[in-house]
Amino acid sequence: MFDQLEIRVLPPGRRFAAQVRFCVNGEDVVESVVGEGGRGPYAADVLPANGLSPLRATGEPRRVEVGEPECTGGCCGFLSVVVQRFEGVVQWSDWEIPYLETTRPLELHFDADEYDAELARAEADQGWR
Repeated sequence: MFDQLEIRVLPPGRRFAAQVRFCVNGEDVVESVVGEGGRGPYAADVLPANGLSPLRATGEPRRVEVGEPECTGGCCGFLSVVVQRFEGVVQWSDWEIPYLETTRPLELHFDADEYDAELARAEADQGWR
């Protein structure tokens, strides 16, 4: 059974540019690890207009920052994950969590076609720009 990914873009606020949130199986990954005040990465960084998102899964493992605590990642560290494709599966593994956090997400497995479709949908929706 595969995990289900939904990529949401939150509109820009008074202090921050538009940010991305990752919901896996209906749960906000950032909020579940760093709490309600945590932030996702800036949409412009993970959903660039050129379509070269660091979230693209290839056979080459890539570490991607997917969140940070309210105090910023520069202070306590980022929430990051290794993204890699294994044939028809995209795996998120080897989580690094911010300092003093105790919740480490489980390894996640997505159907590669569904993952690619969700990422393409999020990249195409540039309404936040």
